Amino acid sequence: MTTTQTKPIDLYYWPTPNGHKITIMLEELGVPYNLHFINIGKGDQFQPDFLAFSPNNKMPAIIDPEGPDGKPISVFESGAILLYLGRKFGKLYPQDERGRVEVEQWLMWQMAGFGPMLGQNHHFAIYAPEKLPYAIKRYRDETHRLYGVLEKQLAGKDYICGDYSIVDIACVGWARGWERQDIKAAEFPNVMAWIDRVSSRPAVAKALAITAPTPPSNLADDKEAQKVLFNQRAR
Repeated sequence: MTTTQTKPIDLYYWPTPNGHKITIMLEELGVPYNLHFINIGKGDQFQPDFLAFSPNNKMPAIIDPEGPDGKPISVFESGAILLYLGRKFGKLYPQDERGRVEVEQWLMWQMAGFGPMLGQNHHFAIYAPEKLPYAIKRYRDETHRLYGVLEKQLAGKDYICGDYSIVDIACVGWARGWERQDIKAAEFPNVMAWIDRVSSRPAVAKALAITAPTPPSNLADDKEAQKVLFNQRAR
């Protein structure tokens, strides 16, 4: 695979923690890309053209016109996109097997836990029309546990796996929401210092500053968006 990019990568995106992963990665790599906004509150993710390359009806997704053998390739799921871009450009993803195992296990940790569990925290504590004490406690406790895991991993390190990598890119967008997750900064000083360290990187700051053409509504109050985003069944 090539290590340069002459044609822009098409990124299908909305400014969420998962969407931020890919804008951060592309800004860090310094490769050209085109943004295509997928307004998830309006149901853009269910359009047939998008489903053709993102069958789980979720963003982000990319189409790289210069994929393997110079032929276009599409990739969905944020973790898979980070791995693909890390391999292609040989950056932010170790070249040695031990380093890759370290990064991959923490990336899977983010994809399976430090993302879905924090999202459930948001859902039951902020968005759910019925506030269920058991559900709120369940996901706030799990969120707290995961922050504890991250706090220990960051002890004596600037970044999660030592060197800055796709793992930090995957985690920081979610961690920046710590206040709404009922997390107390004083309990996790390593995490808070890491958030500041990653957020101060120019590429990260630039990516996080990208806004949608139509500002996202307040999901807690937008009943129409809730109908699109929550309680979907197979179509």
